Amino acid sequence: MNEDVKARRCSRCKQDLQRTAFASNTSMSDGLQAYCRECSAEYYRQRQEAKGKRVREKVPVPPEHKRCPQCEEVKPHSGWGCDKSSSDGWASYCRECGAERNRVSYFKRKYGLTPPELDALVAEQQGVCCICLAAPAAHVDHDHGTGRVRGVLCFSCDAALGQFKDRAEAIRRAAAYLEGNVWKPTLVAPGVYQLPS
Repeated sequence: MNEDVKARRCSRCKQDLQRTAFASNTSMSDGLQAYCRECSAEYYRQRQEAKGKRVREKVPVPPEHKRCPQCEEVKPHSGWGCDKSSSDGWASYCRECGAERNRVSYFKRKYGLTPPELDALVAEQQGVCCICLAAPAAHVDHDHGTGRVRGVLCFSCDAALGQFKDRAEAIRRAAAYLEGNVWKPTLVAPGVYQLPS
C-alpha cells in the first residue's frame, strides 16, 4: 500500500515513477500532471519544433551556479546580481552580459543609436575626439534642444561643453580669452554692461 502511494504511472512513457517525478496540476484528481517531467519537456519541445520554434536545451548546472542565456556560460552566483523579483533571487544575465545589454539599451533609448551605428560614428572620426583631436572618443555628444547626435567626444571636451551649457558665444569668448584677447566689460548702468568691440 505504501509503495502504491509513492509510485505513479506516466501516461506517455508508461513507466511507474516516484510522485516527485511529476509536476503539480491542481485540476487532476491526485494533484499531479499526467506526464512525468521528462515526458512533459519532450512533448513541449516537439510542439514548439512543429511550430518552427527552437527550444533551448537544458544544461546541467551545479549547485550555487547559474547559466547565462546570452554568453551561455555556467558561472557561480558571485558572477550574478541579485534580483528579488526572480524565482531564484538572481538576475537573468551574468554581470558582464547584463552590463552590455544595459549599455546597448541606453544608447538606443537616449540617442537612437545601435552598436554598429555608434561604432561607425567613432570610426568616421578615426577614434579620436572631434574637439581636442587627441583623446579617444568615448562620450556621445548631442544637442539638448533637438536631441540630434553631433559626434563622439572625450570626457573632458564633453564635460567642457556641458559647463558652457552649449552656448556658442560663451565658447567663442573663452577661445578669444585663451588666445590673449583679454577684455573686461564696462559697467554702464546697474546690471548693464558694454562689451568691448
